[in-house]
Amino acid sequence: MSLRPFRDINRRKTKVINVGGIKIGGDNPISVQSMTNTLTKDAKATINQINDIANEGADLVRVSCPDEESTEALKDIVKHSAIPIVADIHFHYKRAIESAENGAKCLRINPGNIGDKKKIKEIISSAKNNDCSIRIGVNAGSLEKDILEKYKEPCPEALVESALRNIKIIEDEDFFNFKISVKSSDVFLSIGAYKQLSKKTDYPLHLGITEAGSFIPGSIKSSIGLGNLLLDGIGDTIRVSLSDDPVQEVKIGNEILKSLNLRNRGVKIISCPSCARQAFQVIDTVKVLEERLSHIKVPITLSIIGCVVNGPGEAALTDIGLTGGGKGSSMLYLKGIQTEKLSNENIISRVVELVEKKAEEIKNNS
Repeated sequence: MSLRPFRDINRRKTKVINVGGIKIGGDNPISVQSMTNTLTKDAKATINQINDIANEGADLVRVSCPDEESTEALKDIVKHSAIPIVADIHFHYKRAIESAENGAKCLRINPGNIGDKKKIKEIISSAKNNDCSIRIGVNAGSLEKDILEKYKEPCPEALVESALRNIKIIEDEDFFNFKISVKSSDVFLSIGAYKQLSKKTDYPLHLGITEAGSFIPGSIKSSIGLGNLLLDGIGDTIRVSLSDDPVQEVKIGNEILKSLNLRNRGVKIISCPSCARQAFQVIDTVKVLEERLSHIKVPITLSIIGCVVNGPGEAALTDIGLTGGGKGSSMLYLKGIQTEKLSNENIISRVVELVEKKAEEIKNNS
């Protein structure tokens, strides 16, 4: 049993590209990615962070490649990464070529910043020869000089014009395995740019609110911006940009997709904010359960409600439900049916046991 969406999102149909075996666009699942904040030339530290990011559920990971030491380190990094590596390149075209040759499966570039068309041709040639995709990364903070002069300030039209210009540069070299982003730290500017661009091209779009800030404000800005676009069916891969641990970016990204029923991974907990009617400590219980169930990867719905006002109703819609009763006990539901009364002291251990059992059943039947 799972929560049924009020309505399905009609996703925009885009071209499908390949990033190291991950299909992006079309009807493929919306992928989640993050970016390391280690020094890429420190391969060991970067690999450790990539493993943490992958374990949290990322499909792709980007690493910065500002120098030759970093691109050289990619040789070792890609060998130990469970997910495809995207090389982040700015200005230095040789770094892009080295990254493709050393195992990166996508190059994040802004062709306008690379400059000379001969250099762009060399990058594209290397991408073709090494089965490497490209992301055209347009950013409000680094628009081409002539476009900025034309529009006087960053605006949706400016970002879209830059994106279309760079699309043509790459298409003219007979290369089509690419995706596009038009990011800004301003939510309204980002939404406007992506909505305009989605009407002018069918290449897959990488969504993000860049430089969104620290954990709480950045998560909120990203949820509003990305959620607005995803609800309109726009977006094929996402990155939440936070001044925080990259693992948190993946966690928030997955939660955004789960809340829109665009991705089902792990345990979705429906819980009340608690009040004087709660029969057990809801907040503390949910925090512990989130931690204890973080290893579950298959989709399971779990309701944790402190009293009988909404508890039975929520339990009817989830795989496993718990409703606070009275006198130190609560009621457990499986598929909406009352199954047993639990002592509040045993809530966590019993719920974890049942979720793990359910997860095993799902894996065995898949």
